[in-house]
Amino acid sequence: MNTIESRVVGAIDEQSLVTDLVRMIRVPSVTGTDAESELQHWHAGELSALGFDVDTWKLDLAGLAAHPDHPGTEAPRTEGYGVAATLGPSGVPALVLQGHVDVVPTGDLDKWDDRDPWSGTIRHGAVHGRGACDMKAGVVANLAVARALVAAGVTLEKPFGVHTVVSEEDGGLGAFATMLRGHRAEAAVLTEPTSGNIVVANAGAFTFELRVPGRAAHGSTRLAGHSAIDAFLPVHAAIAALERERNTDPDPVFDGNPLPYPISIGTLRAGDWASSVPDLLVAEGRLGVRLGEPPEQARAALENAVAEACGRDPWLRDHPVAVSWPGGQFASGRIDPAHPLVSEVAGAIRSAEGREVATTAAPYGSDLRLYSGLGGIPTLHYGPGDVRFAHAPREQVDVDELIRTTRTLAVLAVRRCAAHL
Repeated sequence: MNTIESRVVGAIDEQSLVTDLVRMIRVPSVTGTDAESELQHWHAGELSALGFDVDTWKLDLAGLAAHPDHPGTEAPRTEGYGVAATLGPSGVPALVLQGHVDVVPTGDLDKWDDRDPWSGTIRHGAVHGRGACDMKAGVVANLAVARALVAAGVTLEKPFGVHTVVSEEDGGLGAFATMLRGHRAEAAVLTEPTSGNIVVANAGAFTFELRVPGRAAHGSTRLAGHSAIDAFLPVHAAIAALERERNTDPDPVFDGNPLPYPISIGTLRAGDWASSVPDLLVAEGRLGVRLGEPPEQARAALENAVAEACGRDPWLRDHPVAVSWPGGQFASGRIDPAHPLVSEVAGAIRSAEGREVATTAAPYGSDLRLYSGLGGIPTLHYGPGDVRFAHAPREQVDVDELIRTTRTLAVLAVRRCAAHL
């Protein structure tokens, strides 16, 4: 690192970095709750105090829902706020660091230590709690870089930006609103957990619903009815076959991932009485979308597989399954592997962390496709945390990794924004 880079890295307040993470975890900002707004206003205040030019706005939920490119949502919502902050000269930021403040629900509290997913406990060198990994560690890293640039007293030749968004977990409404608001950048890094790698592409994920009809009857005369559960079995088998087909010869960027495009059934509901034959099964799941695959093509693949399964089954032939697409609709996204941002992030890692890094792709959707697609911004992921801890009751992030990654992001900011004394 050169003198300016070392100066900014040295200005990172590591204690505040960890304290901010603990504070954020203790705000239960589940997607769609008012706690999202609490964190958005807090970030706006912190960035304003640093001297950033901050745009904070209330999302027009009705207007966004009416937009033809609306990304879908799953959680009920009464409000949401956007925050986009810029430091330095006027113009388009040379670099934006972005993160989402919302987290997924906690699940069974008995699976958490002390039945408290919001503790922010520091144990064995890691911060624990819902959102520690996905992705409040990345959000506080972005804020720490902003603070370090100011504390180091450097001048930026090109502007630097920080975005915080809501609703990433259920479709990306916050990022969608930020792009429609007109905020842009020469390049963006989403500080999602990447397990030490640079993520240059995301598969997509579309939420689907299947409604499988049956015929009700008393359980003692079940032959007079037709169980919707039994009717679902050939459909489930067809979905498994489709998954195998769609994961044949995936893009090499997935680097040996055995299942880059999963199709998963997440919920099943059937029947309303133990001694009745169920007349309806509702299954909800997610369809993995291949890199570069048009959304309509991905949806058609599932719809056709279900229709063909119905056509082969005597019951479903006359009582076909209804397929719909509620909830989040994450298209795939990627950055051109030759874009300078990829090598710049790798170079910053080399300088700040002293290691080489691999590029890879993630099998899940993110805001990347909105920044790169709708916004036209070259975007990748690099952030603290092991994604295997995301959404899990053992969610945590290693403190040393959080500090290392923050240093790398600071070096990247200095270089892209041409910081000097």
